Amino acid sequence: MENLGRGVAAVRANETAILVSWRLLGLDPDGIGFNVYRASGNGDAEKLNGEVLTKGTNFVDDDANSEADNTYHVRTVVDGEEGDKSGSFTLSGDHEVEPVIRIPLEDTGNIKYAWVGDLDGDGEYDYVVDRTGDQQAIEAYHRNGTLLWTVDLGANSENQNNISPGSTAISVGNWDGVTVYDFDSDGRAEVALRIANGVTFGDGESFKHDNDDEQFIAFLDGETGALLSKAEIPTDYIEDGPLASRLGVGYLDGKTPYLVAFMKNRQESGDFNLIYAAYTFDGEASMAWKWLRGDQKLSDGHNGRIVDADRDGVDEIHEIGFTLNGDGTLKYSLRDYDIIHGDRFYVAKIDPDQDGLQGYGIQQDNENLITDYYYDAAEGKVIWTHKGDEVYDVGRGVIGDIDPTSPGLEVWHFDGVWSALENESLTNSSLYPWPQMTILWDGDELAELFNDGKVEKWDYENPSVPRSVPRIFKVGDYGGVTVGNGNPIFIGDILGDWREEFITINSDSTELLVFTTNEPTDIRLYTLAHNPAYRNDMTLKGYMQSHYVDYYLGADMSTPDQPDIKYVE
Repeated sequence: MENLGRGVAAVRANETAILVSWRLLGLDPDGIGFNVYRASGNGDAEKLNGEVLTKGTNFVDDDANSEADNTYHVRTVVDGEEGDKSGSFTLSGDHEVEPVIRIPLEDTGNIKYAWVGDLDGDGEYDYVVDRTGDQQAIEAYHRNGTLLWTVDLGANSENQNNISPGSTAISVGNWDGVTVYDFDSDGRAEVALRIANGVTFGDGESFKHDNDDEQFIAFLDGETGALLSKAEIPTDYIEDGPLASRLGVGYLDGKTPYLVAFMKNRQESGDFNLIYAAYTFDGEASMAWKWLRGDQKLSDGHNGRIVDADRDGVDEIHEIGFTLNGDGTLKYSLRDYDIIHGDRFYVAKIDPDQDGLQGYGIQQDNENLITDYYYDAAEGKVIWTHKGDEVYDVGRGVIGDIDPTSPGLEVWHFDGVWSALENESLTNSSLYPWPQMTILWDGDELAELFNDGKVEKWDYENPSVPRSVPRIFKVGDYGGVTVGNGNPIFIGDILGDWREEFITINSDSTELLVFTTNEPTDIRLYTLAHNPAYRNDMTLKGYMQSHYVDYYLGADMSTPDQPDIKYVE
C-alpha cells in the first residue's frame, strides 16, 4: 500500500487555538510517540509539547501568534530516540477560524467528483477533478493548487445521458469512469479511465480510433497525464452501444491492486447488459478476466464494495444482490432471499463478535415488500429482513455507530433506526437521522452525519425528527456548496489523524474546500487509508457513499490489529 507521510494539517480551532493533526501509520510500532514543532514567521522551529505525545495524534497549540505564518512538523519518538522531521504544513497569518484547507483551482467549469492519489511520490495526496461542461475533461492538481495537466475527453463526452452516456463521458448518474491509485506499486499514483476516439491526453497527444463505440481502459502518468498503456474493453455487447462504467480498486489476488470495471449498456428492450472486468498495470495494461451477467438473475445497484468479507486474504467484489470472487467467478447470490435492486448497501464490521464482515442494504420496489435486509457478507446468508405494507422505493439507508447503548453498528432508513445485531427498533418510525452519509468528525468513536451540506450529531438519548438533529456546522458557513443530492465531491481520511475529511467546492468551482476536523481527541487509530477495505472504498464513486474499515469502529471498540500490509518502496 501507499508509503504515506504524516499528513500534517493545521486549522484555527477558535480565536486563540490551532489544532495540529497528523497520521499514525499502519505499520508504526506500538508505543511510538511524537513531538510537535512550530516555526513562526522566519523563526526557528521550537518544540511545543513537554512530555512525548502518546495518545491521540493531534495537539492544541494555544500559544501561537495567529497573525504570523505558522509552520508545523512532527518527529517520531521510538525508544527515546527522536526521528527525522516530517513534512510540514503552513497555516497562513491572520487565517480565518474555520475547519477548512483551501486549494485554488483554475476557472474551467463545474465539478462533480474529486479523487485523491500521491501523483508525485512525496507521500501526500494530490487531487484529480472532473470538469463537466459541454465536452468534459479531467484535471490534476498538486496539493498546493498547482495545475499539473488536463485531459480533454473530446466529442464523445458530449452525450451526458445518465443512463446511456457517450463513450468517453464521465461523472453522470452513477457512472464515474475514472479512478486514481498506484497500480504498479512504484510509489506514484496513476489515473485510470475509459477512453475512446478523440481523447487528448495531458501531454497533448491525441487518441484516434475509427469506431467511436470501441473503448479502452487507459492508465495515465499521474504527474503528466500522458498515456502509459491501454487495454481493450470487451465488445460482447457493442451492438447496444458503448459501455458506461464505474471504476474501483481491489486486491483480487491478495497482493496486487487491480482496476475493477463495472460496465453496462442498455438494450432496446430496456434491459441492461452487465460486464465486470479486472485489469492490472505493471507498465503494460492487461485484462485479467471478464465476467458477463447474461441472463442470470443477479441484481446490481448504484455502488459497489470491493473488500475481503470472508477474511481469506483476497478481496471480493460485492454488488447489492451478488458477490464475485477475486478470480471473477460467482461466489453467491442473494436472489434466493428475494433481494433485488436498491440504491444503497454496505459491507463492514457491523457485528464485532462475529467472524467476517456483515452487510446491510435497502430495496427499490421489491414485490415481496422487503424494505431492507441484514446479511452475512462472507457467506451470502440473509439474517433478517424488514417488510413494508406496500411496494415502494426506500431510496436511502445508512450504517454507523450512532447509539453507544446498542451493540455493534446501527442501521437506519426512513422507517426508523435499528440495532443490526438484535434486529431491535431503537426509535419509532417517525424518528431517525436523515439517511445520507456518516462521517467521523469529533473526538469520540461514534459516527457523525453528513446531510445536504450539514455535519450533524444524532442525539440518541433524545431522538428527534431529522430537521432538529443538532448541527455542528454547514458548509455554506464557509462558502462551500454541495453537488447532486447535497453531496460532497469526495469523502475520506486524507489528512491528519484518523478522522475523516470531506471536500466541497465554492460556488464557481475555483476552489476546493477540504474540511478537516477542528476538535481534539485522545483516541489513537492508524490512518484509515492504511486499512485495505477503507482505501479500496476511497477509489469508488457511483452514488456517493461513506467508507468503512474492516474492523469494528464504534463505542467500546478494541484497538485494531496492525494491518497486514507492506508499503511500496
